[in-house]
Amino acid sequence: MDPLESGPVTLARVKRVLAAAALCAGCAGAQAQDAQDAQEAQEAQDAQDAQDAQDTLVHAGRLLAEPASGRVLEKQTVVIRDGRVVAVRAGFVAGPGKVVDLRELFVLPGLVDCHVHLHHENSPADQIERVTRSPADRAIAGVRFAALTLQAGFTTVADLGGENEAMFALRDGIARGDLPGPRVLASGNAISPHGGAGDVHGFRSGVTEALRRPNLCTGADECRRIVREQVRRGADLIKVVATGSVLSDTAQGVGLQLTPAELAAIVEAAHALGRRVTAHAHGADGINASLAAGVDSIEHGTFLDRDSIALFRERRAFLVPTLLAGATLAQWARADNGMLSPQARVKALGVGPAMLDMARRAHAGGVRIAFGTDASVARHGTNAREFALLVQAGLSPLEAIRTATVNAAEHLGLAAEIGALAPGKAADLVAVRGDPLDDVRELERIRFVMKGGVAHSGGNR
Repeated sequence: MDPLESGPVTLARVKRVLAAAALCAGCAGAQAQDAQDAQEAQEAQDAQDAQDAQDTLVHAGRLLAEPASGRVLEKQTVVIRDGRVVAVRAGFVAGPGKVVDLRELFVLPGLVDCHVHLHHENSPADQIERVTRSPADRAIAGVRFAALTLQAGFTTVADLGGENEAMFALRDGIARGDLPGPRVLASGNAISPHGGAGDVHGFRSGVTEALRRPNLCTGADECRRIVREQVRRGADLIKVVATGSVLSDTAQGVGLQLTPAELAAIVEAAHALGRRVTAHAHGADGINASLAAGVDSIEHGTFLDRDSIALFRERRAFLVPTLLAGATLAQWARADNGMLSPQARVKALGVGPAMLDMARRAHAGGVRIAFGTDASVARHGTNAREFALLVQAGLSPLEAIRTATVNAAEHLGLAAEIGALAPGKAADLVAVRGDPLDDVRELERIRFVMKGGVAHSGGNR
C-alpha cells in the first residue's frame, strides 16, 4: 500500500514520508559506496599480493649491510623488488615471494673495481694483437672477461682506457641485459699527449699512424677539445695519462708528460660537462701536478711524496693504488716469460716493488683509497686478490672492504646507487662461506652473486 493512503494526508505526514524516502535512498547509496570501497580494497590487496609474490627474500645468516658502520647482523632478510632493496628485516621473513637461502653464508654489498680493462688480458702476443684484432674482436673478448668479473663478485667496474667502440658497445650490451657482466662506467680512449705513454710505440711509422686513436693532444685548447669529443662519443668519465707508463714500449720513464695548462684544461672541460677525471700517474711530479689541476683521483700513485699526501687530503681526492698490478709487474720483471719489452722491464723493476710501500704511506697519511686492480695485467676474475694486498699495506679487513664498497661508490659518483644494502639502492650483493672481517681472502671465494636483483653463479677461476 502506498504510505500516503494509510491516513489523512497532511503536510507533516508528507514531510515524514519524504524524509523516510531520502533516508532509504541514503542507505542504498551508502551500501553502494561501501561495496565500491570494499571492491577497491580487495583489488589493492590483490595487487599487493601479486607484488609480494614477485619480491625476492634473501635470507642472510650474517649480513654486513652498511660497511660504513661495520655492523654485522645475524639472521636477516633483505627484501628486494624490481631490482632494488626495499627493506632489511630481522629474522628469516616468510611470506609470498622467491626465497634465496643464504642462511649459512656471510652477505655483503656487491664489490666495485674502479680500474679494469675488460677488452683484453696482457700476454706476450700483445704487440701482434694490436694489428690483428679489431674493435669487434676486443668487444667479443670483453664478453668473457665481463662474465668472469661478475662471477668473482664485482657488480660494478670502471673501465679506464679501452678502445671507444669496443668498450661502449660492451657497456651498453650489459646495461640492456643482452649479456652478463658488471655495471660498467667506461672512459673509452684515455687522453694522452702526442708521443706520450698513451700514444702508439714500437711500430714503423705507417703502422703507428694506422693504430693511433683520436685521444692525443698538444696544448691546452686541443686537450680541451679532445675531452669534449670524448664525452660526445659516450665517455662516462675521463682518464688522462699524466705520466709515463710501465707497459708502453718506450724508454720515457714514469714522470710528468703534460703541462700544467694542459692538465687544467682537461679537468676544466670534463667537469664542465659533468664528468669526473682520473689521472694515471706514477711519478710524484705527475701526481702533484694532476692533483693541483683538480683531478678527482689518481691511478697507481707509485712515487707519491709528502706533498702528494697533503694534496690528496686538501682536495679530498681518491687514490686507486692497483697493488695487484704492481705485484704482477714485479713478478713479470723477474721472470723470463716474454711478457715485457726491455724498456718495460726496466720500468717494472722500479715501479712494481714500490707500490705496496706507497699504499702503506698513503693509508697512514689519511689518503682516501678506492679499490682498483688494473685487471688485464692480472687476470680477470682474480680481482679480489687486491684485498689481501691492501691488508698487507696496513688496512684492516673492514677498511679494505670499504675501499670496494662505500669508498668506491663515492669515488665513482654512485653513492646513491651502490655501496650498501639499504632501501632504494640497487640489489647488488655477494656471499661467502667464512667471515671476511677475520680473513679478507674469503672474498677470493665468492659463493653467490646478485646484481640488480638477478642471481648469478658465484665462484671464480
